[in-house]
Amino acid sequence: MLRSRIIPVLLVQDKGLVKTVKFKEGKYVGDPLNAVRIFNEKEADELTVFDIDATVKGKEPDYKMIENLAAECRMPLCYGGGITSLEQALRILSLGVEKIALSSAAVENPQLISEIAAQVGRQSVVVVADVKKKLFGGYKVFTHNGNRAINVDLFDFVKQAEELGAGEIVVNNIDLDGTMKGYDENLVKQLKEIVSVPLTICGGASNLDDISHLVHQYSPIGLAAGSLFVFKGKYKAVLINYPNSAEKIRLFD
Repeated sequence: MLRSRIIPVLLVQDKGLVKTVKFKEGKYVGDPLNAVRIFNEKEADELTVFDIDATVKGKEPDYKMIENLAAECRMPLCYGGGITSLEQALRILSLGVEKIALSSAAVENPQLISEIAAQVGRQSVVVVADVKKKLFGGYKVFTHNGNRAINVDLFDFVKQAEELGAGEIVVNNIDLDGTMKGYDENLVKQLKEIVSVPLTICGGASNLDDISHLVHQYSPIGLAAGSLFVFKGKYKAVLINYPNSAEKIRLFD
């Protein structure tokens, strides 16, 4: 039976852990390996790591970094960034990563979704849609850290991704990234009506009540967040955090 998940998202840039606001102004917040160790101790449901430089700079995935993260991680790990081929995906999965995330590649070469799913099963293939709200309604998909608009409607995109073999859909709201203003519940509602595979929403989480609300309204669902689990307090001091067992029981009950 599927259950809701609470998922920290780590952004890596130049091998360091950063946090962005609306995909801009990456602020260095620490060492990715140290963050993984802390999330291990806090027994996070799973962890997602995005290398936000790889695709933009046309670089291969940093396999050594991925190997180090996977070796340290004691929870399911999803990695995205720079993946453009089946061979790269298989190599990353062989390092101990459970799921690979496709964003730009899912737009530029949609058949790659099917190729990877056929080799390793759709449960290991995640398609990520970074989106902004359109002026007159609806959502537009972007790639390359929100710098390249794609002429496709979000809902058409995620339906196609699912048909091609994606085992999970992640939708990241660029407008809310790092703002801590709350999730876009209207977006969640629309996605839950059309997506039949596991869905994860990211962007805007301000507190645990935001997570609890969506769990109770739209479970099962993945609730991903960056700033919420990296910063603490109104002055946003860097402090890796995650709900403890008692808090998770309260969130899910």
